[in-house]
Amino acid sequence: MSRFNLSIFSPVVNGSRHTTGSAMHPTDPPDVPLRRATMDKQNPGNNSPAKRQNKEIKETKITINCVTFPLPSVTPDQPEQQLLKPNEWSYCDYFWTDKKDPQGTPSVGGFEVLLQKQLKGKQMQKEMAEFVRERIKIEDEYCKNLSKLSQSPLAAQEEGTLGEAWAQLKRSCHDEAEVHLKFSNKLQCEVEKPLLTFRDNFKKELKKYDHHIIDLRKQLASRYAGVEKARKALADRQKDLEVKTQQLDIKHMNKHEEDIKKARRKSTQAGDDLMHNVDLYNRAQSKWFEEMVTTSLELERLEVERVEMIRQNLRQYTTLRHETDMFNQSTVEPVDQLLQNVDPAKDRELWVQEHKTGELRPVDMDI
Repeated sequence: MSRFNLSIFSPVVNGSRHTTGSAMHPTDPPDVPLRRATMDKQNPGNNSPAKRQNKEIKETKITINCVTFPLPSVTPDQPEQQLLKPNEWSYCDYFWTDKKDPQGTPSVGGFEVLLQKQLKGKQMQKEMAEFVRERIKIEDEYCKNLSKLSQSPLAAQEEGTLGEAWAQLKRSCHDEAEVHLKFSNKLQCEVEKPLLTFRDNFKKELKKYDHHIIDLRKQLASRYAGVEKARKALADRQKDLEVKTQQLDIKHMNKHEEDIKKARRKSTQAGDDLMHNVDLYNRAQSKWFEEMVTTSLELERLEVERVEMIRQNLRQYTTLRHETDMFNQSTVEPVDQLLQNVDPAKDRELWVQEHKTGELRPVDMDI
């Protein structure tokens, strides 16, 4: 997959920078700040400011369908996300959340919405090719009928200048049939075939992107499940520690202190596990985020290419139609000229000279 250069989009979400996992770019340009969820470096298993940090994260961020988003700004000094490509209405800026289906079926991912648009475009292109194919069939049939008509014996015995014009009109039908045959052949080679070829390539590209993003979203969901499991384990360990601390028995001080130490170690370990799972989740979300940007821009590019290709093919169609009209006009121009030369008096003269039976007229009989 050709990758969009994400060096200008340092993956920072919700106002904090992700510093674990693969190396990130050290700076962000001021005009494109992105935000990505992270965890504080303190162990959330301790009764420490990390708990307050968790509370703050919960108050400023929300996870929807395994994806973490910032809540709307609640304070004036809280920075707001900026569009990656302002003023361009780019796909990479407007399809991050899932779309609720009004019919009650499961929600549709933003990428799926984009993909459906591309699939619809592919279907429209297929139907355009079918339309051109039907146009070609009509031209072929029209060509056959014109050619057949040009050989008709109807009015073949017309004579004189009118007969010449009529014969030329019949010949023009044959010439016009040739024009439409050429038009049909050019439609097939220069319009229909490019539409079908581009559609096949377009379909292969869409399948590749679809499978890739779906796999990344599944990985993200798996990591989120790990976070939730670790979060529950931490809550259980903290509750156990709290219970043991409250049940302190002076008579069995040493045993209870040992139990408390064990509970605290387990709580600390659960906090470490939670941090590890959150780190894995953030890495998965960072990867999904980057590939969503890259793939969205690729779909954008493919859509532009598709529309531009169709536009050029339709312009070629209109060009061929204009040419056909010009050639058709040229086939009837000789007919026009001969019709201008039709002279009933001349025709009568020629016909009389050829078919006259005598110039002497009848006279009265003598008594």
